[in-house]
Amino acid sequence: MNVRAREYGVQFPGVTAELNAITDVPGVEVGYTTLIRGNDVRTGVTAILPRGREGVFTPCAAGWYSLNGNGEMTGTTWLTETGSLALPVLITNTHAVGTCHRGIIDWLVGAFPELPDDWALPVVAETWDGYLNDINGSHVTSADAVAAIDAATGGRIAEGSVGGGTGMNCYGFKGGNGTASRRVDYGSDSYTIGAFVQANFGSRRELTIRGVPLGAEFAEDDPLGAWAAPAGSGSVIVVLATDAPLLPGQLTAMTRRVPLGLARTGTSGSHFSGDIFLAFSTANEGALTSYFPNGETPYEQLTFIPWGQLNPFYDAVVQVVEEAVVNALFAGETMIGRNGHRSPALPVDRVAELLTT
Repeated sequence: MNVRAREYGVQFPGVTAELNAITDVPGVEVGYTTLIRGNDVRTGVTAILPRGREGVFTPCAAGWYSLNGNGEMTGTTWLTETGSLALPVLITNTHAVGTCHRGIIDWLVGAFPELPDDWALPVVAETWDGYLNDINGSHVTSADAVAAIDAATGGRIAEGSVGGGTGMNCYGFKGGNGTASRRVDYGSDSYTIGAFVQANFGSRRELTIRGVPLGAEFAEDDPLGAWAAPAGSGSVIVVLATDAPLLPGQLTAMTRRVPLGLARTGTSGSHFSGDIFLAFSTANEGALTSYFPNGETPYEQLTFIPWGQLNPFYDAVVQVVEEAVVNALFAGETMIGRNGHRSPALPVDRVAELLTT
C-alpha cells in the first residue's frame, strides 16, 4: 500500500476517521480496474458504490457542482431534477465515458437479471490522460467497467496510479487518486465526511502544500510544462460521501466548497481543466425514491441538519479535499507512457524537508 503525506510528517487540520479515506463512511465501497499495457496504455476505471452492492437501487440524497465545465459528468440533469443517486459512480478517462456508461448497464443486467425493463441514468465522470495514455484507442471496455464495480470493497484503498487515475498528472507531477476523511460532531452524534479525488490538474508553478509555495523549488524537471498543452490542463473529479443527514441542496452547497480545498494546493482553475464535483449522503435510507406509481404510497421524509449548523461540515470538506490531493501526489511514482512521455514523481523527501524547516 502506498505511503501517505502524514507518514512524511505533513500535518493537516481536523480529526480523521479510522482509515482517513472515503470508505470510512459506512457502506461506501471502491473498486479499480487498472490497465497498463506495452508503452501506450496507461488508463483504467474507478468505481464508487455509495451503499455497496447490497444498497444498489436504494437512493442517496445527492448534489453536484461544476467549477469549470471543460469536462464531463453524466447523469447530472437527473441529479438536479431529483437530488437522488442510486447507482454505482464510475470515473475514467475522457474518451471512455460512453464505454463506462454502457458498462454500468451491463453490470446491472448481469447482477440483477430479474429486473424489469427500466431506465438508468448513471453518473460517469472523466479526466484526460492523453499525455501518458493512448486515449483515442479503444482500450477501456465495458467488461473493464464491470470488473471495477465487481472489485469494489470497503476498507483501505490504494491511491495514486490505479483505476481511473492510472494515467493522470497533477501540478506537473504524477497524479491520480487520493482520499481522506474527517469526523464532525453534531450534538451527541458523530458523522464522517470522506473525499475521493481523481487529480489531473494544476501547473507546476502553482503547487502549494500546507501554505508553502513549492513550484519554484521544483521548476526544472517539468516535462509536462514543456509539452504542447497549456500548463494546468487536465481536470479534477471530486466525490464527497457522508453519513450525515443532509438535503440535496445542502450537499450541493458542500460541493461548492470543494474549490476552496483545491485552492489550498495552489490551483487557480485553468480554462482547460474540467473541475466537476459530486456529493452524496447515505442517511435517510428509503427516501427520494422515483418508482412507477402503483396506487397511493406513503409519504417520504427527510431528516436533516439545520442550515445554520453546516459550517463544521464545510470546514471538513475543505480539509478532506486538500489532503486527498496531497495524498494523490505523495502516492505518485514516475511513469513513462506513450511516445516516451514521462511524468515524474513528487520528490516527497525534499517536500517533507521544505515543510518542516
